[in-house]
Amino acid sequence: MLSESVRRARLLIALVVFAACGLAACSSMAPWHDAPPPDEVNLSFTVHNNLLFLPSAKINGHTGHFFFGSATPRTVLDPRAVPRTTTYALTLGERATLPFTPLFMDLHATGDALIGADVFAQRGVTIDYRSGLLTYQKLGIHPAYMTLFRFNAEPAVDVAVDGKRMSAIVDTASPDTITLPAPRESRGHAHVIVGTSDFGTVDVHYAAVERPRLGNRLLSKFLIGIDYRNHVVGIWRDPRIP
Repeated sequence: MLSESVRRARLLIALVVFAACGLAACSSMAPWHDAPPPDEVNLSFTVHNNLLFLPSAKINGHTGHFFFGSATPRTVLDPRAVPRTTTYALTLGERATLPFTPLFMDLHATGDALIGADVFAQRGVTIDYRSGLLTYQKLGIHPAYMTLFRFNAEPAVDVAVDGKRMSAIVDTASPDTITLPAPRESRGHAHVIVGTSDFGTVDVHYAAVERPRLGNRLLSKFLIGIDYRNHVVGIWRDPRIP
């Protein structure tokens, strides 16, 4: 069953959409319209330094500063914060325990653990930035009325930067707008379109990355669903967010 907070958030979106274009014309615009009740777990997140932290999640029974990296292939634990053992599992409230095999790395002051895509392998997650909810979906995302993109490795969507079309990784471990490949790190401005949403000229980051990476400053404008099993990303421009 859906949590009350999700029901209220979805009702709020429906009211906003109906007010904008009329009940009869827009009754089926929301991505979850006519979706069957899924088997899912809702996890609240807080935004700190423009990263998504999961305060109620536990690793082997321990809480900590755990943030979500949608494109990080393996979960990373800071050895100073999470005790080493032979098995590891992420607990989402009392409804899901997800085993994983981590890497260990000094995360400095960023956090105690970077929760990667491996934890949600073969499942789906939906990120509702406006409501502060990460929903773990055992049966996959609700793709209706979302713009869908297929990916092979990391989750990615189509973007246009100064008129040039390219694929950009959906990276919730990036606090930036978009990071573009360049030999030296710098900042600049570019005209950016994500899917069909035109953001005009925005501040962008240039760095030594292999592929463009979308960060939370732009991702937060969308409701985002990632189906790791079927390698599909869905994005829906959230009308509650300017």
